[in-house]
Amino acid sequence: MYWVKRKIQQIKRVIDFFPLIWNGFDFDYRYALDLFKKQLERQVKFMESDRAMTLEAKNNAQKIKTAIRLMDKVYDEEYAMEYHSTIDKLYGTTHYDFEELDKLDENGEPLYRMKLWNENAVDDSHQKEIDEVRTEMMLLGRDKQRRAHKLLWDFIEHNIQRWWD
Repeated sequence: MYWVKRKIQQIKRVIDFFPLIWNGFDFDYRYALDLFKKQLERQVKFMESDRAMTLEAKNNAQKIKTAIRLMDKVYDEEYAMEYHSTIDKLYGTTHYDFEELDKLDENGEPLYRMKLWNENAVDDSHQKEIDEVRTEMMLLGRDKQRRAHKLLWDFIEHNIQRWWD
């Protein structure tokens, strides 16, 4: 009887992972992270179920949920990109225009430059100041993103060997 139950569990597991594997690629580490995250989500589900056997299961489930939330923030680049909304709040919506340059690429096609401008910019000088603030905030965001990435993997390293039931 155990053998039959185990085979049913294995089939359900394959079905659960199948969409991730089917839609994944081998050239981008993000797909490996998605598989890892899926496994962590499955562990949480088990540890919160009535089938969990250890007293620490629910506590470990909470720690895994924390890791998953951090993974989402880090790999969706929440910290690196948060400056966009701040700039828009301070200086009005950012707009993107593309200006054709007087240069051509190797195929004879025109090259373009992206130009950003904000609704509340008074003139080009003010826009230049806004762009400097944007650059500084972007650099701070990248630093915050790097720190969050390190925190995530330090947290996982510190806890992962206890994430079992």
